[in-house]
Amino acid sequence: MGSNGMPREPWPYCTVTDTGGGFGMGAIGGSIFHFLKGAHHSPRGERLRGATEAVRMNAPRIGGSFAVWCALFSTFDCSMVRLRQKEDLWNSVIAGAASAGLLQMRRGFGPTLRAAAGGAVLLALFEGSSIALNHHLELAQNETVPYVTSSSDESSPPSWFGGFFGGGEKKDKVRVDNVLDNVLESFDTPSPPVPTFDYK
Repeated sequence: MGSNGMPREPWPYCTVTDTGGGFGMGAIGGSIFHFLKGAHHSPRGERLRGATEAVRMNAPRIGGSFAVWCALFSTFDCSMVRLRQKEDLWNSVIAGAASAGLLQMRRGFGPTLRAAAGGAVLLALFEGSSIALNHHLELAQNETVPYVTSSSDESSPPSWFGGFFGGGEKKDKVRVDNVLDNVLESFDTPSPPVPTFDYK
């Protein structure tokens, strides 16, 4: 299982799949970007030709860069899974740092370290948001009966920090069905007489 809960393919296949997906994503994104950029910088009457020429020259290069990064990331990620014998957030963070650092290694030690730190932060943010989103979706899917919270001691004032330190008011979960029954029973009570404005 991957860190986001999805099943993972075995090593050579996952790298090939990620490399192809990275190339496709980079080629499509680069095509859109350079089509608009080429059309903007081309003279009037040559905008379509300039846009297609910019796509032809730049889209494969961007797709190749994405493919190389995804291939390195997938290889490092699978290696970390094999070495650590578990799949979690740290595998992706280390793989992102190693991939970004390896791609900048020819520029020197300083750029390599900065790129590795940037790759680690980027992958930590991405994986953290993915885990949070999956957790939120699981909670929404598993919540079959809605609940409301009511205070067990209504005389005690609410506490701002009680929930953080454990000294706050205790909450009892009450089913919404009971609340709806109470609301419907309140309609059965006789209402006060409606005043009339007829003068005699």
